[in-house]
Amino acid sequence: MTKLEEVEYLLRRSKRFYETATIQMDRGFHDLAVFSLEQSLQLFLKASLLKTGIDFPRIHSVRRLLEMLHEVTGEDGIKEVLRRFNVELGALEDAYIMSRYVARDYNRKEVERFKEVVEEVMKVVGEVVG
Repeated sequence: MTKLEEVEYLLRRSKRFYETATIQMDRGFHDLAVFSLEQSLQLFLKASLLKTGIDFPRIHSVRRLLEMLHEVTGEDGIKEVLRRFNVELGALEDAYIMSRYVARDYNRKEVERFKEVVEEVMKVVGEVVG
């Protein structure tokens, strides 16, 4: 698989996880929606790193992936979303881990906030990376 094919694959998967999260929200499956939002963002960030020519590490931290994108691009917008959404991004990381090992319920308001954060981060990164 070429780098371009891998980017396209990751972006398709990211979009599917995002769409899945929306369906899960509508069905009241809030814990699964949060997991899907985290997966969507993680795959989007990994695709963005590949676009910049960087092979992403096999990590699951969206904050670390954003830090790497900032290091590569030097763009203040990426640093700013890291600062603004540090708590929410940390909670998304926790959701990734907790979905496997710990029962944790989320309410609709929490999921809507996570969705807003994911959308904003993707918007900013997309403007920088293309």
